[in-house]
Amino acid sequence: MSTSETDAPATVDASVQAELNRLRESIDNIDAAVVHMLAERFKATQQVGRLKADHQLPPADPARETRQITRLRQLAQSANLDPAFAEKLLTFIIAEVIRHHERIAEETGHGGGTTSTTASGA
Repeated sequence: MSTSETDAPATVDASVQAELNRLRESIDNIDAAVVHMLAERFKATQQVGRLKADHQLPPADPARETRQITRLRQLAQSANLDPAFAEKLLTFIIAEVIRHHERIAEETGHGGGTTSTTASGA
């Protein structure tokens, strides 16, 4: 979403509107950076998915997921971000990564998590 001076009612003081536009531009830049960082993250997780599929490893790694959630909650707290929000975000991302790993496993003929429970660690 881009910003413009027409986003606010005409009664807003020009200096307030200018500050609002400046802040919104900053938010837009941050949003763009977040999207690019997520794209980079998913490039890396796609490589992990291919490696797992090639070696018939399960798409999910619950122990790593738990460590990552704990780590991200701590980072969020130190950054004054709600740890519960950070956990929800990471949980959503992890679910998407696992879905990608399952698809990669299916495409390579390794079943997308249909390996035995011993192999999957379940």
